[in-house]
Amino acid sequence: MEKHRCAWCKGDVLYEAYHDNEWGVPVYDDATLFEFLILETFQAGLSWITVLRKRENFRTAFDNFDYKKIARYNQDKIDALLLDAGIIRNKLKVNATVNNAQAFMKIQEEFGSFSKYIWGFVDNKPIKNRFESLSDIPANTPLSDVISKDLKKRGFKFVGTTVVYAHMQATGMVNDHVKHCFRYEAV
Repeated sequence: MEKHRCAWCKGDVLYEAYHDNEWGVPVYDDATLFEFLILETFQAGLSWITVLRKRENFRTAFDNFDYKKIARYNQDKIDALLLDAGIIRNKLKVNATVNNAQAFMKIQEEFGSFSKYIWGFVDNKPIKNRFESLSDIPANTPLSDVISKDLKKRGFKFVGTTVVYAHMQATGMVNDHVKHCFRYEAV
């Protein structure tokens, strides 16, 4: 019997594996939160599957998303990234990644961890939505507006409200699996 999944991932093995194993699972680890934040910023204006297909290339190109290393990238490294056909070669997004690594570490200094900061917006527990279909799921919410504004105030780039909401979904801050999805109760 076929599993009932959210409609957005059906028909692609990579998408289904991501949906079944990662999407919506609460993430409290700073390294993983940073990885998702960077991937979401590269997704801005593109489809998630485009980024997902390049994820391993991103890991290699960006030193396994080591934000401490990324924060120190110089122009030579940035120029090399812009020549890497395995990633999305957008100069603004590559530069934003370096900038965001620096801003990420400032939040860690202030709050003890990025996790404490970001999860504080939801009182450290996932918001469990009860959507019936994909068309019910919003692209952003008043809460993602607040988080986006705060991240921008702290110097982050490419963190508009839609990017932030996608990050919230991916890292389990909100459970947006539709109610009939087999993952809804699991996460």
